[in-house]
Amino acid sequence: MESGSDLILEMLRRSYFAADGLWFVLLEEEGLERALEIDERVWRVMPKLQARKARELLGCTGNTLTDLVHCLALKFAAEGHEYHVHEPDDAKACVVIEQCPWRELLESAGRTHLGPEIADRICAAEATGWAAEFGADIEAELTEAICRGDERCQVIFRRATEPATE
Repeated sequence: MESGSDLILEMLRRSYFAADGLWFVLLEEEGLERALEIDERVWRVMPKLQARKARELLGCTGNTLTDLVHCLALKFAAEGHEYHVHEPDDAKACVVIEQCPWRELLESAGRTHLGPEIADRICAAEATGWAAEFGADIEAELTEAICRGDERCQVIFRRATEPATE
């Protein structure tokens, strides 16, 4: 049996996902492009709020890539992602998501056709937002996405001074 804390977490997680989906569907009545545009704007701001709260809760004051992925891990745990982080260093950090609750919601709602657009617009914007909270010189690149048909999602964070890998 789940503990009281687990039940509360599950209720809040479900409410969070439901609120996101509900406003999107209602806004979609004005057109899919309008809903995607507003969703992208929301997910450009949400990382600021999440990263700042994660920093506060974790007592994280640094701006290293290790700090970034440490704080991002709190968000992933709260949302229920299955992921791992390749050893981050001063130049590069690679986050691999094997299972994404947002993708699962698209599947359960029969809306996987929206996946590629969501990956390219929303997930990419979110990763960029997280990077910006840890330094203007950090870039984020979504190199693989489950919603685009890949087996996993992969986000690479790197210092802008580092050359991109092919």
